[in-house]
Amino acid sequence: MFPIRDTIPSNTVPVVNNLIIAVNVLFFLMQLSYGEASSQFLFHFGLIPARLTVEQYSAHFTLFQKAFWLISYMFIHGGFMHILGNMWMLYIFGDNVEDRLGHLRYLVFYLACGVLAAMVHIISDPYSKLPTVGASGAIAGVMGAYFLLHPRAKVLTLIPIIIIPLFFEIPAFFFLGLWFLMQFLNAAGSAAGGVAWWAHVGGFIFGMLLVPLFSTVPQIGADRAVRTVTQRKRSPRLQVLHPESAPSSADLHGVLYITPSESFLGAKKLVNVPWGYEKRLFTVVVPPGMNPGAKLRLKGLGKARSDGTRGDLYLEIALNRRSQDRH
Repeated sequence: MFPIRDTIPSNTVPVVNNLIIAVNVLFFLMQLSYGEASSQFLFHFGLIPARLTVEQYSAHFTLFQKAFWLISYMFIHGGFMHILGNMWMLYIFGDNVEDRLGHLRYLVFYLACGVLAAMVHIISDPYSKLPTVGASGAIAGVMGAYFLLHPRAKVLTLIPIIIIPLFFEIPAFFFLGLWFLMQFLNAAGSAAGGVAWWAHVGGFIFGMLLVPLFSTVPQIGADRAVRTVTQRKRSPRLQVLHPESAPSSADLHGVLYITPSESFLGAKKLVNVPWGYEKRLFTVVVPPGMNPGAKLRLKGLGKARSDGTRGDLYLEIALNRRSQDRH
């Protein structure tokens, strides 16, 4: 299963999440510049448990160095597919967690999950002399937080059947729950293979434990100011609607989310309405001055009647503030 995107739009631009991705890419480019000596880069920035747990090694390093490795390891990756997979998962799930926590709290949360995941790995393999690298533990924490915050969200997932690519909207709780189960089974089965499975498990669990705690920490004034600047002026251009209909009616009723700016100025959206085996894509023009609760009537876009005519599609206008209102 390869996730494409989730169905929960964020209300703010995920500046911290984007910055984390950028720093990871920057470090990876630095690593590539080492060429054949890139292994030295891994040993310099990677987390080696024996350096912290074995006295004969630990004595040669300062407390600052040991603390540094607990942070630096999560910005280093073992190869192109490693960083691509990690950054894609962070891109999909990180923006919504940052939107809920706020920018500064999200940064601290991300780093805390990475450090705690590293501690779990050290406990599980304390005498390892191999460098552990990758953001997987911290990203697992983000996924654990998403699991609690948006369990009813859907994840558009690519599932290739032989050579045929099929797309399904899978509930987030199922997608993430299955991911966690696979990590746990690999860890419990000691399927080492150079992967810190217990770090993934620990990161996910700590993400679930920490996000309620971080949600109760008040936001500082600077974070609120940044949030005002990063507030999205537009909702997603492409929206997937799941309209409802009474059994005896051919009319469909759905909700179209826009921002306050779009409510005032108007907007144009691409709307996908999967109804049964039909998957129709069409353009919806939201005129200026549409207030929340107002409805757009799209004539002839409802269900087909027995006489060959079609009902109408009614779209209720709603402001994209669902997650913001919880702060």
